[in-house]
Amino acid sequence: MPGDRPIRSVNPATEEVLAEFTARSPEDVDRILEQGRRAFRAWRNVSFAERSLALHQAALHLRQHRSRLAGMMTAEMGKPIVEAEAEIDKCAWTCEFYAENGPRFLANEPHASSATESYVAFTPLGTVLAIMPWNFPFWQLFRFAAPALMAGNTAILKHAPNVPQCALAAEEVFRASGFPAGVFQTVLIGESAVAPLIADERVVAVTLTGSDAAGRAVAEASGRHLKKTVLELGGSDPFIVLDDADVDGAVQAGVRSRFQNSGQSCIAAKRFIVVDAVFDDFQQRFVDTVKALQVGNPSDRSVRIGPLARADLRDRLEQQVRRSVAQGATLLVGGTRPTGRGYFFAPTVLFDTSSDPPAEDEEVFGPVATLFRVRDTAAAIALANRTRFGLGASLWTADSGLARQLAREIEAGQVFINGMVISDPRLPFGGVKQSGYGRELSEHGMREFVNIQSIWIGPDKA
Repeated sequence: MPGDRPIRSVNPATEEVLAEFTARSPEDVDRILEQGRRAFRAWRNVSFAERSLALHQAALHLRQHRSRLAGMMTAEMGKPIVEAEAEIDKCAWTCEFYAENGPRFLANEPHASSATESYVAFTPLGTVLAIMPWNFPFWQLFRFAAPALMAGNTAILKHAPNVPQCALAAEEVFRASGFPAGVFQTVLIGESAVAPLIADERVVAVTLTGSDAAGRAVAEASGRHLKKTVLELGGSDPFIVLDDADVDGAVQAGVRSRFQNSGQSCIAAKRFIVVDAVFDDFQQRFVDTVKALQVGNPSDRSVRIGPLARADLRDRLEQQVRRSVAQGATLLVGGTRPTGRGYFFAPTVLFDTSSDPPAEDEEVFGPVATLFRVRDTAAAIALANRTRFGLGASLWTADSGLARQLAREIEAGQVFINGMVISDPRLPFGGVKQSGYGRELSEHGMREFVNIQSIWIGPDKA
């Protein structure tokens, strides 16, 4: 459609165009919506046992095609191949998790009332639109799709325009695993076609993982039509190191958290807030570790840092680094783009002493870490919360009692103590403030897209 970016797959390491796709026409989209509605009428009545079998088959398919699917991610968005393989493994595990635990999560819950019998039932809603990002092309959609489909919903995927091959491959996984036609469909459309899709009565709910700007747009469009939404938006996650922390362990976890996926992760540690007593030691070790990171072809198994996914993302990151330096930050390492082809950016560490650092209220999406020195624990927590985001946080201290107390003071959807923030299907995942609302994963995420229905059976005992 006019004004939309072309749906084009480009290798960010070489800038080679891999494939081009034509956006689906309004007539095609209408057929997809209708097929989703028809599929829901049947799928909602399929037993948990049959749905579980299909999810187990999806896990098997993912593992059997692990090399091909991981290579597709590496070629299409530049993910280092070892991380791409791990992403496919995690998707398979999540399918198995919901296949095994979904029936228990959605079992009827008895409740006492004046009725002869009363209970809460969990019934599917219908077709859910999933608007997904490019940075974890399979994981982001599988962590939604596995619980949503197990619950009896159907799904339509609108993926990021730079990973169309991954989007089509995801539909292939479900189709090849025995899910009926229409239960999971990919629609290749431009951004201007999203609002009409949300407005369509055949879409009952929307889930988005993306920027806070995209979240506002989706929430506005969904609210206009009273559609349920779950939004997982950006983050400026603090990584807090107190004076009694295991500094070496914190450094190793911090570098891994900040620079995995070439720094392109919502829950990556982005602001390293270190108390004065251990700051110098932490900074030296951190910078030395970052200097050792290997940058290059993401298909090389020894490479830790691949390219950014698109040229515009690298340009924005470079501008953020320059603005930070202009406002008083010290560049400790990196800060440049290597010569040659590919959207690479050198692993970068900043030490920020400014009173209003850009990193606090912007999501820095790429291989850039910012260090902050604070005088004590109270100052660390205050700085950690001084952001409009609230996705995740990592806290490092040997005092477990203090850690539990401080965790409740940190404004974030998840706090990891002496560990890096990760997503795990066994734990709810999501944010507060402008990092969004709602939860994915665990039983809490599975219940986002169901009707929580009270059943009252008389006669009235009262």
